[in-house]
Amino acid sequence: MLEDKKYWVWFSLIKGLGSKRKQKLLEIYKSPKRIYNLKRSELLKICGIGKQTVDNIFNEDIKEAVDKHISYMWKNNIDIISIVDKSYPLNLKQIYDPPISLYIKGNKEILNNKGLAIIGCREASEYGKKAAKYFGYNLSKRGINIVSGLAKGVDSYSHIGNCKAILEETYPQNTSYPHVDNKIDCGKPIAVVGNGLDMVYPAENKILEEKIIELGGCIISEYPLGTKPNKMHFPARNRIISGMSNGVLVIEAKEKSGTLITVDFALEQGREVYVVPGNINSMNSVGTNELIKQGAKLVTNYKEIEI
Repeated sequence: MLEDKKYWVWFSLIKGLGSKRKQKLLEIYKSPKRIYNLKRSELLKICGIGKQTVDNIFNEDIKEAVDKHISYMWKNNIDIISIVDKSYPLNLKQIYDPPISLYIKGNKEILNNKGLAIIGCREASEYGKKAAKYFGYNLSKRGINIVSGLAKGVDSYSHIGNCKAILEETYPQNTSYPHVDNKIDCGKPIAVVGNGLDMVYPAENKILEEKIIELGGCIISEYPLGTKPNKMHFPARNRIISGMSNGVLVIEAKEKSGTLITVDFALEQGREVYVVPGNINSMNSVGTNELIKQGAKLVTNYKEIEI
């Protein structure tokens, strides 16, 4: 199956070609395989596709790298889904600039189930950690996927809460927790990362990532293998977190926080924004309390979230 997808892998490797221009090419040629076989002169005729981009498209190093990527993906159970696949998240497809393809490790069958993004501070307080775990646990018990970014702090604890709910639901009398049957009713954890799936960032979350996959969740990225967690990737990653979710819950955000970038995306995408209020004396609550003043829905209980 991966062999059939090699042209999507190749398409993802082209440098300097954003999702909007990829969409334009796909509208014209329908598939990356047809683009792969085009002549240089034909591509140069397309408005907005300059010489440098055409040079990148015809880069032989990229074409040669595809087989190495396919081999690594096959050995490490990594798949790629395109925007034309049935398993591609429908919510995400409807945003302004959806990723043309997603690399995925884990269970791709959950991507169109109801989901809530839980976001917040990396340097979360004990209050923030407990809140993230509380909402992740209880909302997943309602069959809602918990979507986050696998970062330290709020992201991690929301996934930990989700995993705890799955384990309790599956093995209520068993503390050893062997391999889990994925056919249970709890929502699953979905982690959206800003790097290639051949690495884990932050490295300390390696065990958590493995647990997410084991429990029927998944790790996804729009970035091909070998992509390092560059700082500029995370704002782009955030549009996916909100885009594939039915709503966004903010737990702790400083006055100037990357979390607020995700909120901006959520509002542009028409998603409901929920906020957990914080201590007025805490730096971690300046952003969240301001969102409440601006009209975001204040929640103190998981039952108040309706998606």
